[in-house]
Formats: sequence, structure tokens, C-alpha cells
Amino acid sequence: MHWYEDEDFWSEFSETMFSGRRRSETAETVATSPLLAFPPGARVLDLCCGPGVYLVPLARRGYTVTGVDLSPVMLERARAVCAEAGADVRLVHADMLEHVEPESYDVVLNVFTSFGYFDDPRDNLRVLHNAHDSLVPGGQLLIDVMGKEVLAGWIGRPQVVELEGGAYVVQRDTVLDDWSRLRTDWTLVRDGTARESSITSFLYSGTELRALFEQVGFTDVECFGDFDGAPYDQHARRLIVRGTRPV
Repeated sequence: MHWYEDEDFWSEFSETMFSGRRRSETAETVATSPLLAFPPGARVLDLCCGPGVYLVPLARRGYTVTGVDLSPVMLERARAVCAEAGADVRLVHADMLEHVEPESYDVVLNVFTSFGYFDDPRDNLRVLHNAHDSLVPGGQLLIDVMGKEVLAGWIGRPQVVELEGGAYVVQRDTVLDDWSRLRTDWTLVRDGTARESSITSFLYSGTELRALFEQVGFTDVECFGDFDGAPYDQHARRLIVRGTRPV
């Protein structure tokens, strides 16, 4: 079983990855980001939507929103969040390696470093092909990852994230294969017991991810350093790449 198929991992560590603070920050980002300003009613696919952190803010901005995820646990949490908010969002249980809805969306989003999961680079390229084919001509794909250049600026000592009830998570990052891959080891300590898990993914520079977009056939490919549209430079906080399916 691959790490991303482990339901226990998503159930136990999602509190760290998708905290209340992150939800609030994401809602503000969606409300103000020029990169997320689409025409009213735009059909938006959140690919690897997780527990729905982006879904409700996107729906509130007036878009027609679909969330796709492989994890039933995450989809149930997304469903509960959307129901509580009264957001009309379509949810689909599917694998991004296989999921294609030909010419069905104006925008495909892939956020929170949810790209590069697969050990075979051809599979990661296939995800881009699937997104390309799911877009209408003129539609946009936006991918948000921790860029190689950004990671190099802060990676170092283990990080500790405190959770409710005295629990905490220790995160350790290890660069692999000459800066082409990253392994993150998580240790969750709660009630005197420790639960460990690891995730691995490919690392991309701005140039490398731009080249993959262009290889698939996207045009007008641009890199940004955050959702405010800032350039991808030494001040960047994220790597966001946007490309357009040709008309």
C-alpha cells in the first residue's frame, strides 16, 4: 500500500495538515487572490480536495465546485464541512491518476502540495494530462506546491506542531535523490503513545514544473510565489504554476 492510500494516516494527521487556522487563512486567500478570480459560475475542480478546505470558500465566491479525492475519510469530512456551511458542492471518490471528465471544467486546482505523489514520473505527468483533458479550451490549471527553491530556504531542524489536548506532532524533512524527492516523517504523540508515518513526493523547481506543463500542451505558463500573484523569486512562499489549455 502506498502512503497516500493509508486511511489511518489521513485520519490521524489531518488535524495537523488542515487546522482551523489553515481553514481561516485559506478562506481569506480564496476571497482576495487575483489568481482565484474567475468569472461568476465558473466550473472549478478541486483535485485532491481533502477535507474540503478550499471547497466552501470557492462556492462562496460564486463558483460551481467539484471536489475529487481518493480518501473516503477525507471526503466524509468534506461533506460534513460543506453541509454545515450550506455549500452546494459535488464530491467524487476517485483517483487523480485515473479521473478525467473531458472538457467539463473552466479551472482545475491542485493545492497543498498534492502533486508529485507517484514514484513513476510518468504517472505524475499523466495527472497533468488528465487535468488538461478535463478542461475546456481556454481553461486553466493551477498547481500549488512547496517549490524546491522555497524549501531550500528553510529546511533544517525538526518542526513541532502542538495540537489540542496536549498532543503534538514532530515533522522531519529529508531531501532524497539529489534534490529530486522529499520524505517527510511524522510522529504524532497523544496520550503517551506515538504514531509514526512517512510521506514521499517529488520536488520541483519553477523551471521543472513549468516544463512539465508545456510538455503536456499548456500555454501561457506562469510561475508565482504566492496566491497574491507575487513573482516566483527569493521572496516566494510557495510555487504556484498556472497554464492554459489552448483554444
